[in-house]
Amino acid sequence: MLASVLALSVVPTALAHDELDSSGVSKGEQGVFSNEEIANLSEAKVEGSKNLSFLKEAGAAQLKEIDGVQNNTADVFAYKGYAYVGTHTANGGNGGVRVFDLKDPANPVEVAVFANEDVDNTWQEKVIVKSINTPDFKGDLAVVSVQQLNRNAKDTSGGFLLYDVTNPTNPKKLGYWETYENTRGTHELYLTMQGNKALVLASNPYADYYSHGEHKDFTIVDVSNPAEPETLWEFDPRILDEVPADFNGYHWKSPDGKTRPVFNHSVITDNNAQYAYVSMWDLGTIIFDITDPENPVYLSSTDYASNQQGSAHSAALAKGGNVLIETREVSMPVRPGYEESYGYTRIFDIKDKANPVLLSEFKTDLTEKVEDGPTFNNTVHDPKVHGNTLYLSHYAGGVYTVDITDPANPKQIGQYTPDQANVWGVFVDRNYVLASDMGQGLKVLVKNNAKQ
Repeated sequence: MLASVLALSVVPTALAHDELDSSGVSKGEQGVFSNEEIANLSEAKVEGSKNLSFLKEAGAAQLKEIDGVQNNTADVFAYKGYAYVGTHTANGGNGGVRVFDLKDPANPVEVAVFANEDVDNTWQEKVIVKSINTPDFKGDLAVVSVQQLNRNAKDTSGGFLLYDVTNPTNPKKLGYWETYENTRGTHELYLTMQGNKALVLASNPYADYYSHGEHKDFTIVDVSNPAEPETLWEFDPRILDEVPADFNGYHWKSPDGKTRPVFNHSVITDNNAQYAYVSMWDLGTIIFDITDPENPVYLSSTDYASNQQGSAHSAALAKGGNVLIETREVSMPVRPGYEESYGYTRIFDIKDKANPVLLSEFKTDLTEKVEDGPTFNNTVHDPKVHGNTLYLSHYAGGVYTVDITDPANPKQIGQYTPDQANVWGVFVDRNYVLASDMGQGLKVLVKNNAKQ
């Protein structure tokens, strides 16, 4: 009875993930819980085996209200003992990035907020923090994605912000890179060092489509001087043999005869910034050699069976960069001509970067719950890897842990599921696992016998 009351009392968020998809499915369907409502939820469900048998929730914290507004979480990142939590669209967005001190994992303390007052009517979903050492900047740099609530808003645009977080309790704005004004902005991004250069790889969905090819969805930006970011290169899918010259930036007439959606959702690099792994939805995960970031070289891409929705959403690397984890966010499980299934994970051997070989597919208990209809609740979302363990954020499923010692035979070994879960992101640190629940805030999970 109480759970039903709580579910009805929250304010739902909006925006379909693929905004050109006609299904109308939205994220954050369960909305945002107040601290009082969180206190009345049941304890999280924890299952585990092998080295994760003692995985448990050590601490949790809902985001602080700003001027009486309760925002909701998006992705989560950890660096040097601090968690950086992005925010989504609930209650008008502009929740910024929240910084939590994790000195005591049982008591995460919100110590700063930044990027919330820079661009009106936006949300700040993704944040990456790394130590940067260039001729123009030395310190810890945060890059933050900025997306517009209204892509047609006048005199504004999305993109990404750059902040000095060398002192995490006192972030300082350094610069702003703007993408094509009639898109929402930069959705996901990645920050890396390449020699003495700092690079941001930015995913700007629908820039190609809305600009009629003038701008592109995937961009490499030099941020060595964070105050003056410089665009180096953009990817035009029309260079690929399978993409016709009249491609409109979204509707791809694929070789299997279907018209498939294509846009850049996410991108990562390996530790040495030699390769980029670009999640291009139904074009698959595209692999580029980016050793020359002004002239990347296309190497290959993952492909799909004709009856699979592509939906390449995010990627992670394992086994020293020789294994690719690809998550596919499918929220519409029933479409004519396709298998009945929500999104699941695929694992590839990429020792030969020019020839990805599918090793296995990993599904959860939610993957084929098609009776639930169109929903993000049952699809996989983001992957992270630590050693031989794969961590998957999975909305209503919470966080799944998977043994990938043998990538051709992945085995589920654990699961953490908050009551009324809506887990967006997961991040693995040496001392803890972080999860961002859209409705409930930051969760700090302790592995093995780590002290609280």
